Amino acid sequence: MRILKWIGLAFGVLIAVLLINFMRFSPDPVDRTNAALPDVDTNAVAELLSQSIQFQTISHPLGAPNRPDDYQRFLDWVTTAFPNASQAMDRTLVSGFTPIYHWSGTDPDAGAILMSGHYDVVPIAGEWSRDPWAGDIVDGYVWGRGTMDMKSGVVTLLRAVDQLAAQGFKPKHDIYIALTQDEEIGGQGGAAAVAQYMLDQGIKIDWTLDEGSFVLRDIISSVDSDIAMINLAEKGYLTVRITAKADGGHSSMPQTDNAIARLAEVISALQVNQVPGGLDGLTADTFDTLAPHMTFVEKLLFANAWLFKPVLEHVLTGAHTTNALLRTTTAPTMLQGSETENVLPQAASVVINFRLHPRDTVDTVVDHIKVHLPDDDFEIDVLRLRPASPVADKDGDTFAHLSATVQRVFDNVVIVPGMTVGGTDSSHYAALTDHSYRFLPFVATTEDVGLLHAADERISIENLGRAVQYYQLLIEGL
Repeated sequence: MRILKWIGLAFGVLIAVLLINFMRFSPDPVDRTNAALPDVDTNAVAELLSQSIQFQTISHPLGAPNRPDDYQRFLDWVTTAFPNASQAMDRTLVSGFTPIYHWSGTDPDAGAILMSGHYDVVPIAGEWSRDPWAGDIVDGYVWGRGTMDMKSGVVTLLRAVDQLAAQGFKPKHDIYIALTQDEEIGGQGGAAAVAQYMLDQGIKIDWTLDEGSFVLRDIISSVDSDIAMINLAEKGYLTVRITAKADGGHSSMPQTDNAIARLAEVISALQVNQVPGGLDGLTADTFDTLAPHMTFVEKLLFANAWLFKPVLEHVLTGAHTTNALLRTTTAPTMLQGSETENVLPQAASVVINFRLHPRDTVDTVVDHIKVHLPDDDFEIDVLRLRPASPVADKDGDTFAHLSATVQRVFDNVVIVPGMTVGGTDSSHYAALTDHSYRFLPFVATTEDVGLLHAADERISIENLGRAVQYYQLLIEGL
Protein backbone atom coordinates (compact mmCIF):
# COMPACT_ATOMS: atom_id res chain seq x y z
CA MET A 1 0.00 0.00 0.00
CA ARG A 2 2.86 2.36 0.80
CA ILE A 3 4.20 2.07 -2.74
CA LEU A 4 0.80 3.02 -4.11
CA LYS A 5 0.87 6.15 -1.98
CA TRP A 6 4.30 7.03 -3.35
CA ILE A 7 3.07 6.43 -6.89
CA GLY A 8 0.05 8.62 -6.22
CA LEU A 9 2.23 11.35 -4.75
CA ALA A 10 4.61 11.22 -7.70
CA PHE A 11 1.70 11.37 -10.12
CA GLY A 12 0.28 14.36 -8.27
CA VAL A 13 3.63 16.14 -8.39
CA LEU A 14 3.87 15.44 -12.14
CA ILE A 15 0.40 16.87 -12.76
CA ALA A 16 1.29 19.94 -10.71
CA VAL A 17 4.51 20.48 -12.68
CA LEU A 18 2.66 20.10 -15.99
CA LEU A 19 0.02 22.63 -14.97
CA ILE A 20 2.53 25.11 -13.55
CA ASN A 21 4.49 25.00 -16.81
CA PHE A 22 1.22 25.42 -18.68
CA MET A 23 0.33 28.53 -16.66
CA ARG A 24 3.79 30.01 -17.21
CA PHE A 25 3.62 29.33 -20.94
CA SER A 26 1.81 32.54 -21.81
CA PRO A 27 2.13 34.92 -24.76
CA ASP A 28 4.36 37.93 -24.35
CA PRO A 29 2.38 41.14 -23.85
CA VAL A 30 1.90 43.20 -26.99
CA ASP A 31 2.56 46.92 -26.82
CA ARG A 32 0.28 48.19 -29.58
CA THR A 33 0.24 51.82 -30.60
CA ASN A 34 -2.87 53.62 -31.73
CA ALA A 35 -0.94 56.08 -33.90
CA ALA A 36 -2.55 56.90 -37.21
CA LEU A 37 -1.46 54.87 -40.21
CA PRO A 38 -0.25 56.54 -43.42
CA ASP A 39 -2.90 57.42 -45.96
CA VAL A 40 -2.81 55.21 -49.04
CA ASP A 41 -4.76 55.53 -52.28
CA THR A 42 -5.36 51.80 -52.64
CA ASN A 43 -7.05 52.13 -56.02
CA ALA A 44 -3.99 53.94 -57.39
CA VAL A 45 -1.72 51.18 -56.05
CA ALA A 46 -3.97 48.55 -57.63
CA GLU A 47 -3.73 50.36 -60.95
CA LEU A 48 0.07 50.42 -60.70
CA LEU A 49 0.17 46.70 -59.99
CA SER A 50 -2.20 46.10 -62.91
CA GLN A 51 0.15 47.98 -65.21
CA SER A 52 3.16 46.00 -63.99
CA ILE A 53 1.43 42.68 -64.71
CA GLN A 54 1.08 43.62 -68.37
CA PHE A 55 4.84 43.34 -68.86
CA GLN A 56 5.51 39.66 -69.55
CA THR A 57 8.75 39.40 -67.61
CA ILE A 58 8.94 35.62 -67.77
CA SER A 59 12.06 33.84 -66.59
CA HIS A 60 13.68 31.57 -69.12
CA PRO A 61 15.17 28.26 -67.91
CA LEU A 62 18.48 29.08 -69.61
CA GLY A 63 18.76 32.49 -67.99
CA ALA A 64 18.07 34.83 -70.92
CA PRO A 65 14.71 36.64 -70.70
CA ASN A 66 11.97 35.22 -72.91
CA ARG A 67 10.92 38.74 -73.84
CA PRO A 68 13.82 41.17 -73.21
CA ASP A 69 11.77 44.07 -74.54
CA ASP A 70 9.26 43.51 -71.73
CA TYR A 71 12.05 43.57 -69.17
CA GLN A 72 13.34 46.87 -70.50
CA ARG A 73 9.86 48.36 -70.77
CA PHE A 74 9.17 47.34 -67.18
CA LEU A 75 12.31 49.13 -65.98
CA ASP A 76 11.40 52.21 -68.02
CA TRP A 77 7.91 52.08 -66.53
CA VAL A 78 9.30 52.04 -62.98
CA THR A 79 10.97 55.41 -63.61
CA THR A 80 7.71 57.04 -64.70
CA ALA A 81 5.37 55.19 -62.31
CA PHE A 82 7.35 56.22 -59.23
CA PRO A 83 8.77 59.62 -60.17
CA ASN A 84 9.52 60.85 -56.65
CA ALA A 85 11.33 57.66 -55.71
CA SER A 86 13.28 57.70 -58.98
CA GLN A 87 14.37 61.27 -58.38
CA ALA A 88 15.35 60.65 -54.73
CA MET A 89 17.50 57.60 -55.48
CA ASP A 90 20.51 56.90 -57.65
CA ARG A 91 20.31 53.87 -59.92
CA THR A 92 22.97 51.37 -60.97
CA LEU A 93 22.17 48.61 -63.45
CA VAL A 94 23.83 45.21 -63.11
CA SER A 95 23.53 42.08 -65.22
CA GLY A 96 21.51 43.86 -67.87
CA PHE A 97 18.12 44.09 -66.19
CA THR A 98 18.64 44.34 -62.40
CA PRO A 99 18.60 47.91 -61.06
CA ILE A 100 20.06 48.74 -57.66
CA TYR A 101 18.61 51.95 -56.21
CA HIS A 102 20.48 53.87 -53.52
CA TRP A 103 18.70 56.25 -51.18
CA SER A 104 21.44 58.11 -49.33
CA GLY A 105 21.06 58.30 -45.59
CA THR A 106 21.63 61.43 -43.52
CA ASP A 107 23.93 59.68 -41.02
CA PRO A 108 27.07 58.13 -42.59
CA ASP A 109 27.61 56.05 -39.44
CA ALA A 110 24.09 54.60 -39.30
CA GLY A 111 24.80 51.67 -41.59
CA ALA A 112 23.03 50.36 -44.68
CA ILE A 113 20.20 47.97 -45.42
CA LEU A 114 19.16 46.15 -48.59
CA MET A 115 15.52 45.64 -49.52
CA SER A 116 15.00 43.29 -52.42
CA GLY A 117 12.23 42.03 -54.66
CA HIS A 118 12.07 40.19 -57.96
CA TYR A 119 9.93 41.20 -60.89
CA ASP A 120 10.39 38.10 -63.03
CA VAL A 121 7.56 35.58 -63.10
CA VAL A 122 7.06 31.93 -63.97
CA PRO A 123 5.38 30.89 -67.23
CA ILE A 124 1.63 30.48 -67.47
CA ALA A 125 0.20 27.10 -66.45
CA GLY A 126 -3.29 25.71 -66.00
CA GLU A 127 -6.66 27.05 -67.06
CA TRP A 128 -7.17 30.72 -66.17
CA SER A 129 -10.59 32.34 -65.84
CA ARG A 130 -9.02 35.70 -66.77
CA ASP A 131 -6.24 36.85 -69.06
CA PRO A 132 -3.08 36.32 -66.97
CA TRP A 133 -1.39 39.34 -68.58
CA ALA A 134 -4.28 41.82 -68.46
CA GLY A 135 -3.97 42.80 -64.80
CA ASP A 136 -7.75 42.85 -64.42
CA ILE A 137 -9.08 44.66 -61.33
CA VAL A 138 -12.28 42.85 -60.40
CA ASP A 139 -14.18 42.22 -57.16
CA GLY A 140 -11.54 43.83 -54.97
CA TYR A 141 -8.61 41.89 -56.47
CA VAL A 142 -5.88 42.42 -59.02
CA TRP A 143 -5.56 39.32 -61.21
CA GLY A 144 -2.61 38.06 -63.20
CA ARG A 145 0.74 36.31 -63.19
CA GLY A 146 2.99 37.92 -60.60
CA THR A 147 0.31 39.51 -58.44
CA MET A 148 1.40 37.44 -55.42
CA ASP A 149 4.88 36.40 -56.52
CA MET A 150 6.03 39.09 -56.37
CA LYS A 151 5.35 42.24 -58.35
CA SER A 152 2.97 43.21 -55.56
CA GLY A 153 5.95 43.40 -53.18
CA VAL A 154 7.96 45.47 -55.67
CA VAL A 155 5.10 47.87 -56.41
CA THR A 156 4.08 48.44 -52.78
CA LEU A 157 7.67 48.99 -51.66
CA LEU A 158 8.31 51.52 -54.42
CA ARG A 159 4.98 53.23 -53.74
CA ALA A 160 5.95 53.63 -50.07
CA VAL A 161 9.30 55.15 -51.05
CA ASP A 162 7.56 57.39 -53.58
CA GLN A 163 5.17 58.72 -50.93
CA LEU A 164 7.96 59.32 -48.45
CA ALA A 165 10.10 61.09 -51.04
CA ALA A 166 7.14 63.29 -52.04
CA GLN A 167 6.88 64.35 -48.39
CA GLY A 168 10.55 65.32 -48.32
CA PHE A 169 11.51 62.45 -46.03
CA LYS A 170 15.17 61.47 -45.91
CA PRO A 171 16.24 58.20 -44.29
CA LYS A 172 18.84 58.06 -41.56
CA HIS A 173 20.38 54.87 -42.98
CA ASP A 174 21.58 54.22 -46.50
CA ILE A 175 18.83 52.20 -48.15
CA TYR A 176 19.49 50.02 -51.17
CA ILE A 177 16.61 48.54 -53.19
CA ALA A 178 17.30 45.78 -55.69
CA LEU A 179 14.76 44.73 -58.32
CA THR A 180 16.02 41.38 -59.51
CA GLN A 181 15.44 39.75 -62.86
CA ASP A 182 15.71 35.99 -62.42
CA GLU A 183 14.78 34.83 -58.92
CA GLU A 184 12.49 32.16 -60.35
CA ILE A 185 15.45 30.35 -61.92
CA GLY A 186 18.00 30.74 -59.15
CA GLY A 187 19.01 34.39 -59.13
CA GLN A 188 22.45 33.98 -60.70
CA GLY A 189 21.97 36.97 -62.97
CA GLY A 190 20.13 39.17 -60.48
CA ALA A 191 20.68 38.72 -56.75
CA ALA A 192 24.11 37.16 -57.24
CA ALA A 193 25.15 40.19 -59.30
CA VAL A 194 23.74 42.50 -56.63
CA ALA A 195 25.80 40.78 -53.94
CA GLN A 196 28.93 40.91 -56.08
CA TYR A 197 28.40 44.60 -56.79
CA MET A 198 28.11 45.33 -53.08
CA LEU A 199 31.27 43.37 -52.36
CA ASP A 200 33.18 45.06 -55.18
CA GLN A 201 32.13 48.51 -54.01
CA GLY A 202 32.94 47.77 -50.39
CA ILE A 203 29.34 48.42 -49.33
CA LYS A 204 28.61 46.87 -45.94
CA ILE A 205 25.03 45.74 -45.47
CA ASP A 206 23.71 45.37 -41.93
CA TRP A 207 20.60 43.38 -42.86
CA THR A 208 18.38 42.53 -45.80
CA LEU A 209 14.64 42.10 -46.33
CA ASP A 210 13.08 40.03 -49.10
CA GLU A 211 10.15 37.68 -49.70
CA GLY A 212 9.72 34.56 -47.59
CA SER A 213 6.45 34.23 -45.71
CA PHE A 214 3.24 36.16 -45.10
CA VAL A 215 0.70 37.04 -42.46
CA LEU A 216 -0.86 33.58 -42.47
CA ARG A 217 -4.59 33.28 -41.83
CA ASP A 218 -6.46 30.07 -40.93
CA ILE A 219 -3.36 28.02 -41.67
CA ILE A 220 -3.11 26.39 -38.23
CA SER A 221 -6.54 25.44 -36.92
CA SER A 222 -5.51 25.54 -33.26
CA VAL A 223 -4.52 29.24 -33.47
CA ASP A 224 -7.27 31.84 -33.74
CA SER A 225 -4.96 34.76 -34.53
CA ASP A 226 -3.23 35.56 -37.80
CA ILE A 227 0.40 34.41 -37.80
CA ALA A 228 3.03 36.79 -39.13
CA MET A 229 5.96 34.51 -39.84
CA ILE A 230 9.16 36.48 -40.30
CA ASN A 231 11.66 33.97 -41.61
CA LEU A 232 15.19 34.13 -40.25
CA ALA A 233 16.78 31.47 -42.43
CA GLU A 234 16.45 29.59 -45.67
CA LYS A 235 17.00 25.94 -46.36
CA GLY A 236 19.88 24.88 -48.54
CA TYR A 237 19.62 22.88 -51.74
CA LEU A 238 21.34 19.62 -52.58
CA THR A 239 20.69 17.38 -55.56
CA VAL A 240 22.51 14.06 -55.86
CA ARG A 241 22.42 11.22 -58.34
CA ILE A 242 22.76 7.70 -56.93
CA THR A 243 23.72 5.04 -59.48
CA ALA A 244 23.51 1.29 -59.01
CA LYS A 245 25.72 -0.92 -61.21
CA ALA A 246 24.99 -4.47 -62.45
CA ASP A 247 25.91 -6.87 -65.27
CA GLY A 248 22.78 -6.25 -67.31
CA GLY A 249 21.44 -8.75 -69.80
CA HIS A 250 18.24 -9.89 -71.49
CA SER A 251 14.93 -9.68 -69.67
CA SER A 252 14.02 -13.22 -70.72
CA MET A 253 16.75 -14.53 -68.42
CA PRO A 254 16.82 -12.02 -65.56
CA GLN A 255 19.65 -12.20 -63.07
CA THR A 256 19.23 -11.66 -59.37
CA ASP A 257 21.75 -8.81 -59.62
CA ASN A 258 19.28 -6.25 -61.03
CA ALA A 259 20.37 -2.61 -60.93
CA ILE A 260 16.82 -1.30 -60.74
CA ALA A 261 15.85 -3.64 -57.92
CA ARG A 262 18.98 -2.72 -55.97
CA LEU A 263 18.33 0.96 -56.52
CA ALA A 264 14.73 0.54 -55.36
CA GLU A 265 15.99 -0.85 -52.06
CA VAL A 266 18.08 2.27 -51.53
CA ILE A 267 15.21 4.62 -52.42
CA SER A 268 12.93 2.79 -50.01
CA ALA A 269 15.57 2.88 -47.25
CA LEU A 270 16.08 6.64 -47.65
CA GLN A 271 12.34 7.23 -47.63
CA VAL A 272 11.83 5.21 -44.45
CA ASN A 273 14.96 6.52 -42.74
CA GLN A 274 14.72 10.27 -43.17
CA VAL A 275 17.63 12.56 -42.33
CA PRO A 276 17.46 12.96 -38.54
CA GLY A 277 15.64 16.07 -37.41
CA GLY A 278 13.99 17.42 -34.35
CA LEU A 279 12.28 20.16 -32.43
CA ASP A 280 15.33 22.30 -31.74
CA GLY A 281 17.08 25.46 -32.87
CA LEU A 282 15.02 27.77 -35.08
CA THR A 283 12.23 25.17 -35.38
CA ALA A 284 11.88 25.11 -31.60
CA ASP A 285 11.83 28.93 -31.54
CA THR A 286 8.97 28.90 -34.06
CA PHE A 287 6.76 26.57 -32.05
CA ASP A 288 7.75 27.98 -28.66
CA THR A 289 6.53 31.38 -29.84
CA LEU A 290 3.39 30.01 -31.46
CA ALA A 291 2.33 27.41 -28.90
CA PRO A 292 1.13 29.83 -26.17
CA HIS A 293 -1.61 30.88 -28.61
CA MET A 294 -2.78 27.32 -29.27
CA THR A 295 -5.66 25.45 -27.67
CA PHE A 296 -5.32 23.69 -24.31
CA VAL A 297 -3.91 20.32 -25.39
CA GLU A 298 -1.29 21.69 -27.79
CA LYS A 299 -0.25 24.36 -25.33
CA LEU A 300 0.08 21.78 -22.54
CA LEU A 301 2.29 19.55 -24.69
CA PHE A 302 4.61 22.32 -25.86
CA ALA A 303 4.80 23.84 -22.37
CA ASN A 304 6.15 20.49 -21.23
CA ALA A 305 8.31 19.60 -24.20
CA TRP A 306 10.87 18.13 -21.78
CA LEU A 307 8.40 15.26 -21.39
CA PHE A 308 6.37 15.25 -24.59
CA LYS A 309 9.04 16.12 -27.17
CA PRO A 310 8.99 12.62 -28.80
CA VAL A 311 5.21 12.85 -29.15
CA LEU A 312 5.39 16.35 -30.63
CA GLU A 313 8.10 15.37 -33.11
CA HIS A 314 6.10 12.32 -34.19
CA VAL A 315 2.98 14.41 -34.81
CA LEU A 316 4.85 17.20 -36.60
CA THR A 317 6.68 14.68 -38.79
CA GLY A 318 3.33 13.30 -39.93
CA ALA A 319 2.39 16.46 -41.83
CA HIS A 320 4.51 17.42 -44.85
CA THR A 321 4.35 21.14 -44.04
CA THR A 322 5.70 20.81 -40.50
CA ASN A 323 8.00 17.91 -41.32
CA ALA A 324 9.85 20.29 -43.67
CA LEU A 325 10.57 22.55 -40.69
CA LEU A 326 12.00 19.74 -38.57
CA ARG A 327 14.60 18.28 -40.89
CA THR A 328 16.40 18.07 -44.18
CA THR A 329 13.78 16.63 -46.52
CA THR A 330 14.31 13.79 -48.99
CA ALA A 331 12.56 13.88 -52.38
CA PRO A 332 13.35 11.35 -55.15
CA THR A 333 12.43 13.17 -58.35
CA MET A 334 13.95 11.43 -61.41
CA LEU A 335 14.67 7.82 -62.41
CA GLN A 336 16.70 6.35 -65.26
CA GLY A 337 17.29 2.74 -66.26
CA SER A 338 17.21 0.82 -69.49
CA GLU A 339 15.98 2.55 -72.63
CA THR A 340 14.44 -0.67 -73.91
CA GLU A 341 11.76 -2.74 -72.26
CA ASN A 342 13.47 -6.11 -72.74
CA VAL A 343 16.99 -5.14 -71.63
CA LEU A 344 18.28 -5.27 -68.08
CA PRO A 345 20.27 -2.08 -67.46
CA GLN A 346 23.92 -2.14 -66.51
CA ALA A 347 23.25 1.00 -64.51
CA ALA A 348 20.16 2.56 -62.96
CA SER A 349 20.08 5.93 -61.26
CA VAL A 350 17.82 8.11 -59.16
CA VAL A 351 18.06 11.85 -58.66
CA ILE A 352 17.16 12.96 -55.15
CA ASN A 353 16.61 16.54 -54.07
CA PHE A 354 17.39 17.37 -50.44
CA ARG A 355 16.42 20.68 -48.85
CA LEU A 356 19.08 21.25 -46.22
CA HIS A 357 18.09 22.26 -42.72
CA PRO A 358 20.57 24.76 -41.20
CA ARG A 359 21.84 22.04 -38.85
CA ASP A 360 23.00 19.87 -41.80
CA THR A 361 25.75 20.14 -44.40
CA VAL A 362 26.37 18.44 -47.72
CA ASP A 363 28.82 16.08 -46.03
CA THR A 364 26.38 15.02 -43.32
CA VAL A 365 23.69 14.25 -45.90
CA VAL A 366 26.09 12.28 -48.13
CA ASP A 367 27.19 10.33 -45.06
CA HIS A 368 23.52 9.62 -44.32
CA ILE A 369 23.08 8.24 -47.84
CA LYS A 370 26.14 6.02 -47.53
CA VAL A 371 24.80 4.43 -44.35
CA HIS A 372 21.84 3.11 -46.35
CA LEU A 373 23.79 1.71 -49.32
CA PRO A 374 23.94 -2.10 -49.10
CA ASP A 375 27.41 -2.32 -50.67
CA ASP A 376 30.10 -0.35 -52.48
CA ASP A 377 28.69 -0.89 -55.98
CA PHE A 378 26.95 2.47 -55.94
CA GLU A 379 28.09 5.90 -57.05
CA ILE A 380 27.01 9.18 -55.49
CA ASP A 381 27.38 12.32 -57.62
CA VAL A 382 26.58 15.78 -56.28
CA LEU A 383 24.83 17.62 -59.10
CA ARG A 384 23.92 20.89 -57.44
CA LEU A 385 24.36 22.36 -54.00
CA ARG A 386 23.77 25.48 -51.98
CA PRO A 387 24.34 25.48 -48.22
CA ALA A 388 21.60 26.52 -45.85
CA SER A 389 21.70 30.18 -44.93
CA PRO A 390 22.89 31.63 -41.65
CA VAL A 391 20.14 32.14 -39.07
CA ALA A 392 19.38 35.84 -38.55
CA ASP A 393 19.11 37.35 -35.09
CA LYS A 394 15.65 37.20 -33.50
CA ASP A 395 16.62 39.05 -30.31
CA GLY A 396 18.05 42.24 -31.75
CA ASP A 397 16.68 45.62 -32.81
CA THR A 398 15.99 44.62 -36.42
CA PHE A 399 13.60 41.77 -35.68
CA ALA A 400 11.99 43.93 -33.00
CA HIS A 401 11.41 46.74 -35.53
CA LEU A 402 10.04 44.37 -38.17
CA SER A 403 7.70 42.91 -35.55
CA ALA A 404 6.57 46.23 -34.12
CA THR A 405 5.71 47.47 -37.60
CA VAL A 406 3.58 44.37 -38.19
CA GLN A 407 1.74 45.07 -34.94
CA ARG A 408 0.98 48.62 -36.06
CA VAL A 409 -0.50 47.60 -39.41
CA PHE A 410 -2.20 44.26 -38.69
CA ASP A 411 -4.77 43.45 -36.00
CA ASN A 412 -4.91 40.24 -33.96
CA VAL A 413 -1.57 38.93 -35.15
CA VAL A 414 1.02 36.66 -33.57
CA ILE A 415 4.61 37.21 -34.73
CA VAL A 416 6.85 34.16 -34.92
CA PRO A 417 10.35 33.54 -36.28
CA GLY A 418 10.34 31.00 -39.08
CA MET A 419 12.30 29.34 -41.85
CA THR A 420 11.84 29.46 -45.62
CA VAL A 421 11.75 25.89 -46.93
CA GLY A 422 12.04 26.94 -50.58
CA GLY A 423 14.58 29.19 -52.28
CA THR A 424 14.73 32.98 -52.56
CA ASP A 425 17.18 35.65 -53.64
CA SER A 426 18.24 35.96 -50.00
CA SER A 427 20.44 32.91 -50.41
CA HIS A 428 22.83 35.12 -52.39
CA TYR A 429 22.82 37.84 -49.76
CA ALA A 430 24.51 35.53 -47.26
CA ALA A 431 27.73 36.84 -48.82
CA LEU A 432 26.83 40.29 -47.47
CA THR A 433 25.39 39.64 -44.02
CA ASP A 434 24.27 36.92 -41.62
CA HIS A 435 21.08 38.85 -41.00
CA SER A 436 18.64 38.32 -43.85
CA TYR A 437 14.92 38.48 -43.11
CA ARG A 438 12.20 37.07 -45.34
CA PHE A 439 8.67 38.46 -45.10
CA LEU A 440 5.97 39.97 -47.30
CA PRO A 441 3.29 42.05 -45.51
CA PHE A 442 0.27 40.39 -47.11
CA VAL A 443 -2.47 38.37 -45.43
CA ALA A 444 -2.50 34.93 -47.07
CA THR A 445 -4.87 32.02 -46.57
CA THR A 446 -4.25 28.43 -47.65
CA GLU A 447 -6.08 29.25 -50.88
CA ASP A 448 -3.89 32.30 -51.51
CA VAL A 449 -0.67 30.34 -50.95
CA GLY A 450 -1.96 27.69 -53.36
CA LEU A 451 -2.24 30.31 -56.10
CA LEU A 452 1.53 30.91 -56.18
CA HIS A 453 2.76 29.75 -59.60
CA ALA A 454 -0.78 28.52 -60.31
CA ALA A 455 -3.75 29.60 -62.41
CA ASP A 456 -5.86 32.59 -61.36
CA GLU A 457 -3.12 34.14 -59.23
CA ARG A 458 -4.48 37.30 -57.59
CA ILE A 459 -4.13 39.61 -54.60
CA SER A 460 -6.64 41.79 -52.77
CA ILE A 461 -6.55 45.56 -53.04
CA GLU A 462 -6.82 45.67 -49.24
CA ASN A 463 -3.54 43.76 -49.03
CA LEU A 464 -1.84 46.29 -51.28
CA GLY A 465 -2.84 49.19 -49.04
CA ARG A 466 -1.57 47.49 -45.89
CA ALA A 467 1.72 46.63 -47.55
CA VAL A 468 2.37 50.25 -48.53
CA GLN A 469 1.66 51.27 -44.94
CA TYR A 470 4.00 48.59 -43.66
CA TYR A 471 6.92 49.58 -45.86
CA GLN A 472 6.41 53.28 -45.21
CA LEU A 473 6.37 52.82 -41.42
CA LEU A 474 9.30 50.40 -41.59
CA ILE A 475 11.47 52.93 -43.42
CA GLU A 476 10.33 55.88 -41.30
CA GLY A 477 11.17 54.00 -38.12
CA LEU A 478 14.70 52.97 -39.04
